[in-house]
Amino acid sequence: MLEDGKLYIGTSRKPDDTINKPEYLDFKFGNRHGLITGATGTGKTVTLQILAESFSNAGVPVFCADVKGDLSGIGAIGEEKDWVRKRVEQIGFSDFSFQEFPVIFWDLYGEKGHRVRATVSEMGPLLLSRLMNASDAQEGVINIAFKIADEGGLPLLDLKDFQALLTYMGENATELSSKYGFISKSSTGSIQRELLILEQQGAEHFFGEPALKVSDIMRTTRDGRGAISVLSADKLMMNPRLYGTFLLWLMSELFEELPEVGDPDKPKLVFFFDEAHLLFNDAPKVLLERIEQVVRLIRSKGVGVYFVTQNPLDVPDTVLAQLGNRVQHALRAYTPREQKAVKTAADTFRPNPDFDCATVITNLGTGEALVSTLEGKGSPSMVERTLIRPPSSRVGPLTEAERADIMKISPVAGLYDEDFDRESAYELLAKRAAKAAEQAQAAREAEEAPPASGGSRWTLPGFGDDEPASTEARPRARSGYQRETIAEAAMKSVARTVASSLGRALVRGILGSLKR
Repeated sequence: MLEDGKLYIGTSRKPDDTINKPEYLDFKFGNRHGLITGATGTGKTVTLQILAESFSNAGVPVFCADVKGDLSGIGAIGEEKDWVRKRVEQIGFSDFSFQEFPVIFWDLYGEKGHRVRATVSEMGPLLLSRLMNASDAQEGVINIAFKIADEGGLPLLDLKDFQALLTYMGENATELSSKYGFISKSSTGSIQRELLILEQQGAEHFFGEPALKVSDIMRTTRDGRGAISVLSADKLMMNPRLYGTFLLWLMSELFEELPEVGDPDKPKLVFFFDEAHLLFNDAPKVLLERIEQVVRLIRSKGVGVYFVTQNPLDVPDTVLAQLGNRVQHALRAYTPREQKAVKTAADTFRPNPDFDCATVITNLGTGEALVSTLEGKGSPSMVERTLIRPPSSRVGPLTEAERADIMKISPVAGLYDEDFDRESAYELLAKRAAKAAEQAQAAREAEEAPPASGGSRWTLPGFGDDEPASTEARPRARSGYQRETIAEAAMKSVARTVASSLGRALVRGILGSLKR
């Protein structure tokens, strides 16, 4: 059943329920992206698991999110179960064997995996605005903030850095508006309130250093298998906007950092977006356009992106058109929207004269799916009703002890587990403010100092020099100097830095992330 250069998905059935033929995904088309859809409980997670296993065995690193907590079992050898053996016999899978896979666990909160972080600077203004659900006016202020930070050499590493920069911008809105455009104090204040909400939702765990290196999710083992990076997302799903924004940031990092490779024999990385609807819900048009652009272009970097969701309508048509490999599990058709989803899913397949797709989709059993992949010169294969093969690894979650044991021998153990807080915008702004305040104080003291005495001439009694000096204070001319606040002094200091730093301004990519 297993063929070199191909990923075995399952075996299709004829209308009389006899075996038809094995269904494969050609590895050379693995970077042409894909879609796994189906209602809850129809087998999407198992399909994701068998795809991740096969890519790993082919030497392709995989990144996926464990939304329900049961995908962690991919790190343990499979267990003998009745349904597994029954499915193996049904599909004639003679090469089946149980196996465990190399797994790296990640967790934004550092509880069920190694810490995952990004800096605010790396996130960029577009994705940060998306995370904060910013209005147009607020997004404009956020863009100005990043412009000031990028040009002024102010690293924005964590939320306190961004808070400090917003405070500075609010106190000096008038002066900065003349250079960068209108900055509303009310907008900066509302952004600061949104940052406070993000902190309460746990976003401060994500922003900081050491930031995740893309190379650490693209590891292979000594025996040539690709490491499977599993993001613990059961707690993260309590903040769906952070979940979606994080995955978009990671995809943009891959896009910006990886070199062009054209169409390789197999992908360099496969990226699974579970609960894909969270990426697109209420996303502004400009972000949807950028996502479509990244999905379209990242293929040439050797990255395959696979969206996993309940309903094909969750993915915009412009993105859906880029997804060449399709696995459609059962859908319900109780509501008008569900009926539309069934029709949409059926219409996207290359028809099979043996059955009606729209009818079959509503009658598929658990672990059964309509499958169509790219073949030949890149054209979609005829859709087939397919029994999905069982996973070789465990179906179900690991125990806490098993997870801990895997993390101890992880290749990234100790690299991300401790926070590192280097000098950044918060400290730099404080230092510049303090330095400017010292200079202002010195200037005031020099201005207020009494005038120097008349010199060192000789004085002799009786020659008129022994008369008492006049105690009348001399009037002092006003210098026009006005006391400078610490914030104003800091603003001038930053302005000088900005002016001297224009030549080394940072460059940002499609989704606003930094280009290195």
